Amino acid sequence: QTSFYGRFRHFLDIIDPRTLFVTESRLKEAVQLLEDYKHGTLPPGVTNKELWEAQKIKQAIIHPDTNETIFMPFRMSGYIPFGTPIVVGLLLPNQTLASTVFWQWLNQSHNACVNYANRNATKPSPTSKFIQGYLGAVISAVSIAVGLNVLVQRANKFTPATRLLIQRFVPFPAVASANICNVVLMRHTELEEGIDVLDNNGNIVGSSRIAAKHALLETALTRVVLPMPILVLPPIIMSILEKTSLLRSRPRMILPVQSLVCLAAFGLALPLAISLFPQMSEVST
Repeated sequence: QTSFYGRFRHFLDIIDPRTLFVTESRLKEAVQLLEDYKHGTLPPGVTNKELWEAQKIKQAIIHPDTNETIFMPFRMSGYIPFGTPIVVGLLLPNQTLASTVFWQWLNQSHNACVNYANRNATKPSPTSKFIQGYLGAVISAVSIAVGLNVLVQRANKFTPATRLLIQRFVPFPAVASANICNVVLMRHTELEEGIDVLDNNGNIVGSSRIAAKHALLETALTRVVLPMPILVLPPIIMSILEKTSLLRSRPRMILPVQSLVCLAAFGLALPLAISLFPQMSEVST
């Protein structure tokens, strides 16, 4: 976990959508196997590979702090399959005011549910904090997306084709700023109270507001990097593909092709973004 590649491999395991199909009995088996390992009572013949597979299943499905099963659409392994239709909706060309508001609201609602399901539950946090973050994210995303769309519509200098291309890039600044807003609103108490700082042996040596700033900055950067490939690459790729004779002669193919492009961009962006920073960061004394 100290190297980017190590974290990338780790998160590829966690976001593996195949874990969505694990049955209740298989999950119990995996948890029991890890318990046996912990207590030194492993049945004979259990291989390392089986233990790693059990670990992967448990990490993907069970919350590490609450030990409860995470609802399937809000697991990290469900983020790409359940989030891709929303990304396709966000990037649809010729959006109306109502559709822009709807897709931005749906995206922030999905993000809020994923954030809550995978939250750090070591310290109790009031539900009002999550509601505050959710409302802030929805308001900022919708207002920026609508504002930018109105500006583009009124810009007479642009040709219709240029206007359409610019409109396709509107979701990115809206989503990125909403993500920052969400992080700051949901975690601003950390800036006031500080977060626990540990020494090399894992002992808590105090609370630090400077460490809280570092943690929030790293989280905010991750939330800006994550939507970048998802909302910037597909419009570029689609503007090129739409000029090909295949899509010109078959306009019905545009939506399925755009869905595949979005799925590929999402699959690449998620593990890259969440691997940027280690879970435990160092700060100079």
